[in-house]
Amino acid sequence: MFKLQPQHKVFVAGHQGLLGSALVRELKRRGHANLVLRTRAELDLRNEAATEAFFREQKPDVVLCAAAVVGGIQANSNFPVEFSVDNIRINTNIMRSAHAANTEKLVYVGSNCMYPRVCDQPMSEPLILTGAPEPTNEAYALAKLSGYIEAKAYHKQHGRRWITVIPASMYGPNDNFDPVFSHVAPALLLRFHKAKREQLKEVVMWGSGSPRREFLFVDDAAQMILGALEAYEGTDALNLGYGDDISIKESAEVVARVTGFQGELKWDTSKPDGAPRKLLDSRRAAGLGLKPRLSFEEGMRLTYAWLQKAELEGQVRGHRLS
Repeated sequence: MFKLQPQHKVFVAGHQGLLGSALVRELKRRGHANLVLRTRAELDLRNEAATEAFFREQKPDVVLCAAAVVGGIQANSNFPVEFSVDNIRINTNIMRSAHAANTEKLVYVGSNCMYPRVCDQPMSEPLILTGAPEPTNEAYALAKLSGYIEAKAYHKQHGRRWITVIPASMYGPNDNFDPVFSHVAPALLLRFHKAKREQLKEVVMWGSGSPRREFLFVDDAAQMILGALEAYEGTDALNLGYGDDISIKESAEVVARVTGFQGELKWDTSKPDGAPRKLLDSRRAAGLGLKPRLSFEEGMRLTYAWLQKAELEGQVRGHRLS
């Protein structure tokens, strides 16, 4: 099996994002200093020529594909072209260039939206591509599926030891708090933080609150991904989950408690719910020793502490809270 060594050059694509920054933190915590990092301004991974030139020059041994255009229901509904075209370009440019540069190991980070909207729960890896995705994020789901198929194709045709992991919905430090592009957890935290600060008497939430979601603290996800880098070599995707889920209503109540908001929660049922449930079957990962540490409330308390500090320093990504 592959073992990450100090001499291995590691390219973390998307290192300023939620997952990418957590991967950098975890690599540095493990003492790995041979990192190759580029901002979007320095390297636009949607640009084929620029990506090829970068790989030709750097020749990374390991690539962690955490770069993607991501967002919640509203962003997916408003920008399906970007969620489709840009993500496919990023996937294809990275893999083609990594192959040309003879990259030994590549981890492609998929998404739980790759599973069909109507799917047995918990969702096990063989169920991918057995049904249509959730319509509200169809473009993004198909783009992520194309990256998964592409990684498998490089393994089949060229023997590349590349893997795909599917983490549960992640949250944590350096999340995107943009009101349009944020996912469920940061959107909840932002909304209740502002409601508490502005002393609002109520918070109105989208949908019924009944859909269930599985949340994974991003630093746990980073540890599990680096574990999979060394422990897993299968061509099928590998789920990386918390192992349990909670309803959106329950998660909102947790975030209200964490932020100290004491007002009323109301639900606008005219807004879409999204997929009814997204619980990953992570038994294969658990069998490899890849397990999370923190509960949703524990992780959210750490995230809220980070958010408050980042707000004071003007370092909140995607949205200034003032």
